[in-house]
Amino acid sequence: MSRPEELAPPEVFYNDNESNKYTTSTRVQHIQAKMTLRALELLNIPSNSFVLDIGCGSGLSGEILTEEYGHIWCGVDISPSMLAKGLTREVEGDLMMQDMGQGVPFRAGTFDAAISISAIQWLCYADTKYHEPQKRLMRFFNGLFASLKKGGKFVAQFYPKNDDHVEQIQHAAKLAGFSGGLVIDDPESKKNKKYYLVLTSGAPSAQDQQVNLEGVTMDEQEKITNARRKKNERESTKNYVMRKKELMKRRGRHVTHDSKFTGRRRKPRF
Repeated sequence: MSRPEELAPPEVFYNDNESNKYTTSTRVQHIQAKMTLRALELLNIPSNSFVLDIGCGSGLSGEILTEEYGHIWCGVDISPSMLAKGLTREVEGDLMMQDMGQGVPFRAGTFDAAISISAIQWLCYADTKYHEPQKRLMRFFNGLFASLKKGGKFVAQFYPKNDDHVEQIQHAAKLAGFSGGLVIDDPESKKNKKYYLVLTSGAPSAQDQQVNLEGVTMDEQEKITNARRKKNERESTKNYVMRKKELMKRRGRHVTHDSKFTGRRRKPRF
């Protein structure tokens, strides 16, 4: 059976007919509810938080946010048919049409947290000749990082095609500044295996609740810090500058051209 991501772009695949089948299927509703509840368990945020639902579709996951936890939410999706279905169902959240591969268009620090159910794997596919998955992933995670408050959290359930897709997604998230890890439920089951990306943007304040880390393999920050310190101790100034410039290039930033003077210490003037 072909994956939806390989058949057509999401705004084309989820037309009026497919959106109606997806929204009215009791099986889909049950699966969506189960995955949303699991994502919220990992997210571990207080009620009445302001949450961004990325790839919200017709609002199935948004209903759980409202009814089970009392969250205020805003949803973005690229499919007009899915959003129209959500408006018809009169979901509580605000809905907005947006391609997540073009970024997350909200003010910095707007949201307490974000979730995404069965959506971010679409970023790993090139639907047109000008779509570059790595650039789209970077635009998404950079925009998401900015839109979350300091210490804001993001949990995404997704369906990767292979390990390369998992690596692409995790790599882009880390370059954007997120820390976190991957949770795999039922790892031995081919049918019920579920991937959850669990991320935090910066250090949370003292009153913020931590993400639920029970059974989760996360980055060990102390080990990472020590490794970086040792690396910096043996790294020359020029190599450090070149590494930082390369990092900025990968993030899509403009950097000055390299020259024979790159990384040299300036002589003091007397």
